Amino acid sequence: MLSVFEFTLLGLAAFRCMRLFAFDLVSIKLRQYFQVEEEHFLEDGTVEVIISGKGKGIRYIIGEMLACHWCVGMWSTIGLYTGYTLAPMIFTPIIVVLAIAALAGIIEVFLSK
Repeated sequence: MLSVFEFTLLGLAAFRCMRLFAFDLVSIKLRQYFQVEEEHFLEDGTVEVIISGKGKGIRYIIGEMLACHWCVGMWSTIGLYTGYTLAPMIFTPIIVVLAIAALAGIIEVFLSK
């Protein structure tokens, strides 16, 4: 069973990992390999961007999963928790760094308002 501290660290790390893969510019090349963006012009003049998987097979499936931040969050959580359970010496520093980055990002959002 995880302590409250471990649970909080894993939660923050999973949040940051999800943001890293689903939204951050640093991972845009990765997403572009798996995804295609289509612009649809709506009647009210706004533009809707539809993101979907590119290609076929596993490339398409990964693209679809990267388009869904809930999916990326789930896979990030599974990966981090599994790594923490099986290889804590390797994954603990990764989790701590991601958690600190998440907390720093959350603080920045509050201070910028």
